[in-house]
Amino acid sequence: MKQYLTPNSKVLYDELNKYLLDGVASSFHKASYEEYPLGMAYGKGSKLYDVDGNEYIDYIQGLGPMILGYSPEALNQAVIDQINKGSHYATPTENLLKLSKKLVEIIPCAEMVSYQNTGTEANLFAFRMARAYTGKDKIIKFEGHYHGWADEQKLSIDAEHLSQLGARNRPNKIIHSHGQLPITLNDIIVLPWNDIALLTTTIERYKHEIAGVIMEPLMCDSGPILPQPGYLQEVRALTKANDVLLIFDEVITGFRASLGGAQAHYGVIPDLAVFAKAIAGGYPLSVIAGQRDIMTCGAHASGTFNANPISVAAALATIEELERPGTYDHLNEMSRILVNGIKDLGKKYNICLFTDYVGSICILEFGIDHPFIDFRDCLSHIDYHTYDKVVKMAKSYGIRLTPKRGRLYISKAHTISDIQKTLDVFDYIFANL
Repeated sequence: MKQYLTPNSKVLYDELNKYLLDGVASSFHKASYEEYPLGMAYGKGSKLYDVDGNEYIDYIQGLGPMILGYSPEALNQAVIDQINKGSHYATPTENLLKLSKKLVEIIPCAEMVSYQNTGTEANLFAFRMARAYTGKDKIIKFEGHYHGWADEQKLSIDAEHLSQLGARNRPNKIIHSHGQLPITLNDIIVLPWNDIALLTTTIERYKHEIAGVIMEPLMCDSGPILPQPGYLQEVRALTKANDVLLIFDEVITGFRASLGGAQAHYGVIPDLAVFAKAIAGGYPLSVIAGQRDIMTCGAHASGTFNANPISVAAALATIEELERPGTYDHLNEMSRILVNGIKDLGKKYNICLFTDYVGSICILEFGIDHPFIDFRDCLSHIDYHTYDKVVKMAKSYGIRLTPKRGRLYISKAHTISDIQKTLDVFDYIFANL
């Protein structure tokens, strides 16, 4: 099997480093084992093409937003039509009404919506709204769950080793950037996920101080990790009984777990939810959705580019494509074939791995053959070395997988031919591990 050469990507990265911090503009930095990241020239459908002309079947999908694939015609046309009408007005539009009504229709928790541009901004607003509505200050978040890069958010999202997390019933608060203000962490409580007993004890002890509990309903940023059976339902009952708001961070799971997000997939309705990434098919847009009395509690977070007309047009086109009959059947079928194919290859070569999927989000982890419970499980059991090796080898044979995280995204553009070629590459890699 012929390996790709990428000298032009190295030249591009070396030049960018002279002018651009870290040499990249998105959160997709080079992996620790790489000398440089790939530089891309263009994308179409399920594939990306680098500056050396190599073609890749892509399962990173822009870190999740490209649920329709790259450069889909319907989305392109909607954006072109809007550009011809103007890119920004800072006024209401008919499309904004259409989108708001549609989101209230398809998101179970939504009686009203509000807009931001990124997941970080939307989660900051969700924090503010929870505090304004409850009159309380503390927020519970979970180890390994990512809710943004702001001082109060970028907390205990990762760790180098298990001991860094501290005691299970009193975890350390780990900050991840120079310049983060420790004082902003005073009102954040960190806990392990999927542990209803510990969450119950904490809420009962501090319920008069806790405004909300925020979580990824399917833990995607690290892991990924599935919720334990009944866990989300128990959290919902617990928060409701103690006047604590439940916030679902559906930045990743929104539209991917199902059209209504993970809340629709699992049948658990939060008080507030945040959607981003896939909502506009690759254009910057995020949404806070929730019950009317919470949304109108007096919290505000306005911005010049919130609900920009181009992003709104992109979101309407994305939803229209996703609502076409058979779309989610296709996404689920592609995920199922990919996951089962990798699982069979693991058995063939006696490689210990775990695979599963929820909608168009696929899970691939090495070193364990059953679901994880929480982020501590990841640090204890995941074979990151083998995963990194597979990612590196796959890239050299035209398959792009997310570094470090065992998270693979399917798009509407992926075909059975893409999946079969991917499995052929995995067969070759597993035989040579």
